[in-house]
Amino acid sequence: MATEQQTSAELRAQLQGGRLAGSWRLDPSRSQVRLKSRSVWGLVPVTGVFRVISGNADVSPAGEVTGTIVVAARSVDTNNEKRDVHLRSADFFDVENHPDITFTVDSVRSDNGGGEVPGSLTVRGRTRPASFGVKASGTDRDVTLDGELQVNRADFGLMWNRIGMASMDNTITVHAVFTRQ
Repeated sequence: MATEQQTSAELRAQLQGGRLAGSWRLDPSRSQVRLKSRSVWGLVPVTGVFRVISGNADVSPAGEVTGTIVVAARSVDTNNEKRDVHLRSADFFDVENHPDITFTVDSVRSDNGGGEVPGSLTVRGRTRPASFGVKASGTDRDVTLDGELQVNRADFGLMWNRIGMASMDNTITVHAVFTRQ
């Protein structure tokens, strides 16, 4: 099999042809999950990264994909310790009772420009259907998915919002590199 970087269309053909069948593991050293929001009535951008992530995927011989991406909610880092402590509290992620944020992949649908990853997102013990578009690239040994998931935090019970300062709408950016096991 070729090991040079391949386009989404080539990866789709490999999925459908069964060449990517098997178990895959997220490489946390090459992957990243980021959070983007706005505060102070939309005037101040807030960005962060989750420092601890893991995941896996299984690809069937027919090209069906399932898997999970898990972030440790406690690992949120916005470069502001006071804000991070607040995000870990019961006002937001409630990490003592809900240590993980999990995206469960139901499938991967591909098209010529990339793909769609439908699944479910669990935050603070609440699970909601979610999907996001991805661009895919890779080789027969690793596959990279890049995408953004739009999330309204109210859907997950994260309602704290002192005098309406913090945006309820957030973007989760995923750069996930999966390697063949």
